[in-house]
Amino acid sequence: MEIHQSAVILLLVLCVSFSTHAQPEGYEKFLKQHVFGAMTVQKCDSEIYRRKIMDSKTNGCKKINTFIKANKNDVRAVCGAAGTQKDLNRMSNNPFPVIICKKHSGERRPHCEYRGVRDTSKIVVRCENGWPVHYAEDVVIV
Repeated sequence: MEIHQSAVILLLVLCVSFSTHAQPEGYEKFLKQHVFGAMTVQKCDSEIYRRKIMDSKTNGCKKINTFIKANKNDVRAVCGAAGTQKDLNRMSNNPFPVIICKKHSGERRPHCEYRGVRDTSKIVVRCENGWPVHYAEDVVIV
């Protein structure tokens, strides 16, 4: 009987430890909206349309969207040792190449048109349990 109880306790401990490290719900949306290593300024219209990126309040064209030209592991590291606390968010210790897509015209999909600008900046993200879930801002390096 003691072996059975020990196995149940071990199983419960494992379940709790895995659940505390599980990625939060907003992580996949964050990746879809902001992480794309192959992004270029010419792809703003097509990627925003393909990824169905919209203004969450109006369901219209989003005014601005920033794509981080990196892989998801490098971006996730900002929530750990590769970032420092900035208010309620984390700022990357090192700059990332980014593509900033600004709405040029249109109010509703599929008529949203964007102009892209390449930049290099430190990124600021909100993290949950070590996972980025919201792109807060970029900090331009001068």
